[in-house]
Amino acid sequence: MDSTPPLEWRILGSCRSGKGDSSLADVPSIHKEHALKSAAVYIVTCSTSKADQKKRGLSVEDPSGDAIERLMREAGHRISGRTLIPDQMSLLRRTIRTALKSDADAVIVTGGTGIAPSDVTVESVRPMLEKEIPGFGELLRRISYERIASAAMMTRATAGVVRGKAIFCLPGSPDGVVTAVSKLIIPELGHVLSIARQGKR
Repeated sequence: MDSTPPLEWRILGSCRSGKGDSSLADVPSIHKEHALKSAAVYIVTCSTSKADQKKRGLSVEDPSGDAIERLMREAGHRISGRTLIPDQMSLLRRTIRTALKSDADAVIVTGGTGIAPSDVTVESVRPMLEKEIPGFGELLRRISYERIASAAMMTRATAGVVRGKAIFCLPGSPDGVVTAVSKLIIPELGHVLSIARQGKR
């Protein structure tokens, strides 16, 4: 049986003993020191038009999926899988369930987070989450506002955790993907996973 005390106890003990700064602002940085440094990431691109092109045997470009893969690899993470599917709720849920059963630590979905009738990513993923991370979408919209002004409110990007794994739902635009991955996911992925896995063995 693992007798290692929970991370919060070690943090509290460090603060009380004077070995660490007692400021709560330093707690996230302490968590990050113990966080997973390299995660396995499964990428899902949701695009009915691109999926139809692929089905017809045509060449398909996926700049958003490419950007996720490049940025995550550059940050030291590995890609455990990648797929392109149409905007279909049942198919997306099956794809995510498959990814969650694999060795993937996180699933990043790009596309389908807007307000068009065909955008079903958020509706598909949200019921699957054990805990949602509302701040992910809030921060992404705030950051995006500086670049695209009020149009930033159109994205319903969100994130959450399930069974100790993270799911991120990103916009389909390459710019939105780069912003989300570089500004939010890469800095916090290990932190998110460490918190989500507390008490799990």
